[in-house]
Amino acid sequence: MGMGGIPAAERVHIAFLGRRNAGKSSVINAVTGQNLSIVSDVLGTTTDPVFKTMEILPLGPVVVIDTPGIDDSGSLGELRVKRSYDVLNKTDIAVIVIDASTGKTQEDENLIDAVKKKGIPYIVCYNKSDIAEHGQARENEIYVSAEKNTNIYELKELIASKMKNEGEKKIIGDRIEEGDFVVLVIPIDSAAPKNRIILPQQQVLREVLDSNAVAVCTQPAQLADALSCLGKKTKVVITDSQVFAEVSKIVPEDIPLTSFSVLFLNYKGEFDIAYKNVKKISELKDGDTVLISEGCTHHRQCDDIGTVKLPRLIKKCSGADVKFEFTSGGEFPQDLSKYSLIVHCGGCMLSEREVKYRMNYAEDNSVPITNYGVALAYMNGILERAVKFISA
Repeated sequence: MGMGGIPAAERVHIAFLGRRNAGKSSVINAVTGQNLSIVSDVLGTTTDPVFKTMEILPLGPVVVIDTPGIDDSGSLGELRVKRSYDVLNKTDIAVIVIDASTGKTQEDENLIDAVKKKGIPYIVCYNKSDIAEHGQARENEIYVSAEKNTNIYELKELIASKMKNEGEKKIIGDRIEEGDFVVLVIPIDSAAPKNRIILPQQQVLREVLDSNAVAVCTQPAQLADALSCLGKKTKVVITDSQVFAEVSKIVPEDIPLTSFSVLFLNYKGEFDIAYKNVKKISELKDGDTVLISEGCTHHRQCDDIGTVKLPRLIKKCSGADVKFEFTSGGEFPQDLSKYSLIVHCGGCMLSEREVKYRMNYAEDNSVPITNYGVALAYMNGILERAVKFISA
C-alpha cells in the first residue's frame, strides 16, 4: 500500500459464495464491471478464494472475494469447501449466489445458517433469473441475471445498504485534539523496510495529522532531545513495542506512553481478552507450546520480532523451557489444543472481523491469547503504563 492508498484490511470485504456454476464469478464480473473472475461452464473453475481490492460505486473501496463452490466433492473438493467457509472469518458482507433455475439446495441452507451464526450481513442473490420463473423477492433476496445485466445496479445498492453506517472508528484520533503534540518513536534498524515506514506507523501518523495535531517522528536515540526541545508537554508518546524498555526510561512518568501494537489491539481486537491473558506468560511451564501468530508475511530478519525477540523474552520471563510454533498471513490453526498461549501481532494487515474472530476463537477453546504490544509491555514491567492511554 502506498501512502495515499487505503489498506485492504480497512476495506469492506464482500464475499460471493455458493454452489459450483451458480454464477458467482459472472455476478462478480457484472457487479465490478470487469472480467475479474474466470467464467466457465466447467464445474469447479474457481479452486481457491481470490481477493481483489477495488473501488465500486456506490460501495466505495472494497475487497471482493470469489470463492470455490460449496458443493465440491472428493478430497481436494472438501479442502476447497473448507476454504470457502474459512473466508467467512474475513467477510463483512456475504452475497450467497443461487442458481434461480434450481433454487435453494441443502448446501445453500447450510451456508446461510453458517453466515447467520457468525452474524454476517448477507444477501441471497438468485442468478440466471432470465431463464427461470420466479416469485417476488423477499427480504435480503434479489433476482438478477449476470448474463443480461438485470438488477445488477439494484444488487449493488442492496450491498451498500448492508454496510455499517456508523461513525468512523479511530486508532488514536478520538483521544487527541487539535494542537496536541504526539511523538512517534520509529526505529530504523535492520528490520525496518527500506525507504518506507510500516503500515501501522503510516496510519497513526495520518490520523494525527487529520486531527490537526502535531506529529513529531524520531528514533529512540534522538527521543530525549526531541522531548526537551518541544517547549510544550507531549500528549502521548507512541513507540514501536520492540523498544518499550529503552523508551520507557526516557519518557517522563507524567507523559502517557503506549505502542502502535497496543493501539491496534484496541482498534481491531479484543483488548480485555489480551490484557487478562498476558500474565499467563509467567505461568508457562517446561514443555509448553506457545503459538506466535502474525497477520502479515515478510522476510525474516536475523533479529526478527516474532521468531527471535519474543521467544527469547518469553523464555526469560517464564523461566521455562518453552517450545514455539509460528504462523503468518492468513494461517491460523483450527486445532488450538496443543497451545498453552497464543501471542498475536497487532493485526494491521488483517480486517477487524478476522482479528476479533481469532481472539474469540481462542477464548472459546479455552486457550489464552494476548497481543505483541501488551506482552512486551508486561515483560518489560510497564504494562499498566502502556495501556493507561487507551483504557482511561
